[in-house]
Amino acid sequence: MTDRLHRLAEYGVTDRAALDELLDSQWAGVLSTVADGQPLAVPMLYARDGDRVLLHGSTGAGALRRVAAGAPAVLTVFALDALVVAPTTFESSVAYRSATIRGRLEPLPDDEREAALDRFSETLLPGRTSEVRRSTRKELASTLAMALPIREDGWLLKVGDGPPATPEEAGADPDVWSGVVPLRTVVDPPVAAPAAVDLPVPPSVRALAGDPGGPVSPPPPER
Repeated sequence: MTDRLHRLAEYGVTDRAALDELLDSQWAGVLSTVADGQPLAVPMLYARDGDRVLLHGSTGAGALRRVAAGAPAVLTVFALDALVVAPTTFESSVAYRSATIRGRLEPLPDDEREAALDRFSETLLPGRTSEVRRSTRKELASTLAMALPIREDGWLLKVGDGPPATPEEAGADPDVWSGVVPLRTVVDPPVAAPAAVDLPVPPSVRALAGDPGGPVSPPPPER
């Protein structure tokens, strides 16, 4: 790989399957580039499609026009897995996985855009595209779809998942508690929009929530 870890090099992971696992477990990352000599970073949803990452946004977005025109970019994805509580605050840390994918984004041609956007939607909410109408020509024309290739020499994966330092390593009182507090993301029951409160929750949303047939939560009160 082009990038190398110079500090905590033992955290570096070269297994491509581990990279795919991280990318597939998250929905959002930060796309960074340089515009007019200034750094530019934009949080974005993404979807992995084999050996590439799909991104999309409005054709009017300045940051996307920059990278679509060939500006080099990097996508950063980060997952926080646990709080590592050591016998001292100095030794305390987090368990995490982070990845960077560098390269130049490739704007997708018209004949590939709709399929790529469907793939994007199906990655985030499997089954949804069959429950709604197709995108209109106007919607497709206003959407910029791009692919960031995952090249063998263009990504870096870092994983920190070790236990906390021992009292001896930290020079701490052996009677001070230490350990790991796991963190996870959960999907709560879906909340219907006011216009859909009397409609059944579709299979795609029920599957995402892990509830094949449970009741839908009422809409939040208006403010």
